[in-house]
Amino acid sequence: MTLLLDPPAAQPRVATRASRALGSLPACAVLLDLVLIVATCLVAVLARGGLEVLEPASGVPHSLAVTGPLLVATWLIALALVGSHQREIFGAGSDEFKRVVRGSTITAAAVGITCYLAKYDLSRGFFILAFAVGVPMLLVGRVALRVALRSARSRGALAERVLLSGTAVHVDEIATVLAREAYLGYRVVGALTDDGHQFTPGGVPVVGHVDDVHHAVRELDADVLFMADNSFGSSARLREIVYDLESDDVAVLVAPGVADISGRRVKMRPTGGLPLIHIEKPQTAGATRWAKRSFDVVGASMLLLAFAPILAMAAFRIWSHDRGPVFYSHTRVGKDGVGFGCLKFRTMVQNADALHAELVAAQGCDELLFKVKDDPRVTRPGRWLRKYSLDELPQLLNVLRGDMSLVGPRPQVAGEVALYRGHMQRRLLVRPGMTGLWQVSGRSDLSPEEAMRLDLFYVDNWSMVQDLAILMRTWKAVVGSHGAY
Repeated sequence: MTLLLDPPAAQPRVATRASRALGSLPACAVLLDLVLIVATCLVAVLARGGLEVLEPASGVPHSLAVTGPLLVATWLIALALVGSHQREIFGAGSDEFKRVVRGSTITAAAVGITCYLAKYDLSRGFFILAFAVGVPMLLVGRVALRVALRSARSRGALAERVLLSGTAVHVDEIATVLAREAYLGYRVVGALTDDGHQFTPGGVPVVGHVDDVHHAVRELDADVLFMADNSFGSSARLREIVYDLESDDVAVLVAPGVADISGRRVKMRPTGGLPLIHIEKPQTAGATRWAKRSFDVVGASMLLLAFAPILAMAAFRIWSHDRGPVFYSHTRVGKDGVGFGCLKFRTMVQNADALHAELVAAQGCDELLFKVKDDPRVTRPGRWLRKYSLDELPQLLNVLRGDMSLVGPRPQVAGEVALYRGHMQRRLLVRPGMTGLWQVSGRSDLSPEEAMRLDLFYVDNWSMVQDLAILMRTWKAVVGSHGAY
């Protein structure tokens, strides 16, 4: 095989150092779990006397001197058995936390059942406190470990070298996702395709043909091989590749042609030796149910009360600036394409609408999701309001009226909706939101296509947990004022 690009053999083996460091993660997790479980047992021993309703405080019973170490050992073994220390689960996804909870549940069941059958007099206060305190502590510990890992990766450390294999289009799709989700720690070093070009359309260097996997992995010191599901031709060829790489410390990942679908909707169900991927229906209906509406009403009411002083101060600043109207109502397209008056604090000059078309033409930009930095129509108090998104607080009234939701796609004007093509119309299946995925993922710094993709992902993969996560991330995005103008 002849590589189209010279392999970076002269470069330091970053991949080897990264793999070695990442290989120590399971040991770090075991040590962290051990420390937290021991601390939990000590807390449970010292605090059990406070649960007098269950048992009187009478010092530390002799049984705990035996039960404590056994509980620590059993807990660690259970966590290991459910795979909570496997290297692959660190850094992303919820599987790590699920396994911690599962292992803790197994430990509680095993200890409880064993003590009952053996008629062992275990302190009930100790038992309850151990798991009531221990499970949250273990989860917090894993969160801290994940934050440290992502922080290291954001600085360029612990990055694994990735070789992509597949068609140029699919390679670019995977490379885009890996670049966007930098916290995963994957650094693309090359690609294998079958078209003979030196670069993919997205700029990924092509280092060889898809049939030269084994040689390319060794030449590039790759830690991970990402294979598109159409790159290996047959299942027999995939098995051959796995066999060829058996002696190399390389993770082989197959990326199916499924994107922008929540993991909750994707189920892997082997059938007859075939790993079939089942994709459940979109969750759009859930975003219109009474539970979400009740949450919106209660949440909007509480936020209006909490922000009342800020609302009053903002209204006074706007009025005192040019004695114009405080609020601005603009017709936006809501659920099912029905228009409504979207309320905002006025942040522009009073003839801003008349200057809109002129500004779009001068900027030479797309009408869809139009927004521009340093808009000359924005007033001095308007810049302050926009920077922290305070101009959108009156939309809490829209939420109470049922025009909007606290979380949802960005409300757009009729002219923007008229430019929708294909599945873009799905944004209109739910109420628009005061905040959404696009706001917490870059806001106006995102391209129109990326903002649309995020909105469609939200519509198709709605969940109440996701709404809560977006609301929490909104606070960080607003305070940091990233992409706001």
